[in-house]
Amino acid sequence: MTANDQAGSAGQKRLVIVGATGMVGGYALRYALDHTASGSITSIGRRKLDISHPKLKQVVHQDFADCSALAETLSGQDAAVFCLGTYTGAVSDSELRTITVDYTIEFTRVLRGSSPDADFSFLSGNGADPTGRSRIPFARYKGQAETALLAAGFPCVYIFRPAYIYPVEARKEPTFSYRLLRATYPAFRVLFPNQVIRADDLARAMVDIAISGRGERRSLVLENRDIRAMVKSHNVPMGYPHACA
Repeated sequence: MTANDQAGSAGQKRLVIVGATGMVGGYALRYALDHTASGSITSIGRRKLDISHPKLKQVVHQDFADCSALAETLSGQDAAVFCLGTYTGAVSDSELRTITVDYTIEFTRVLRGSSPDADFSFLSGNGADPTGRSRIPFARYKGQAETALLAAGFPCVYIFRPAYIYPVEARKEPTFSYRLLRATYPAFRVLFPNQVIRADDLARAMVDIAISGRGERRSLVLENRDIRAMVKSHNVPMGYPHACA
């Protein structure tokens, strides 16, 4: 009996996390490893993490433009938490689209073929525009990724649209805007509470809903205020539904 079989027989969930080298993905991984409902965690990224845990399997994958080699790894998964992404201004526009849209679609294709019944938590962003008409590249590309994911046919898709994600732990901020937001965060969270979310709270919400296993087909778009309400209540998320494929 494999580790995956043992996890399934015990009623615990098999979860795959993409992008655990990033801020939100890192918190998601740490939280998932300690979660009583998780049986096995597969982390997929471009480099190996300096972490060891009996639940954890690490898979290094360099080319997310072609995820075909991940088909076996993704077989038998109950849920996925997808946090792969980059910051606006950190890469060119073409790279931003490739990472945001193409990588999401390619991973979704392979996961759907290997684990068609998996639930999916997706890290999108505030202002994502599924119509594709936004003049802001980030919003347009995140919207395109959302549309593709919702059409993929997974039983449950949870799209998270956080506003400013507070890093919690000190880090080197990628742009001036992020440095400014971090410096003004104490005042910003008081004046505009629905425009901020802690990175660890966001990660916990993404993992919790992915492995909740309610057994019903649904897709939800969770705006920042909905994520905060979910974290506060530790209950059924708010958000607004999308019809499942």
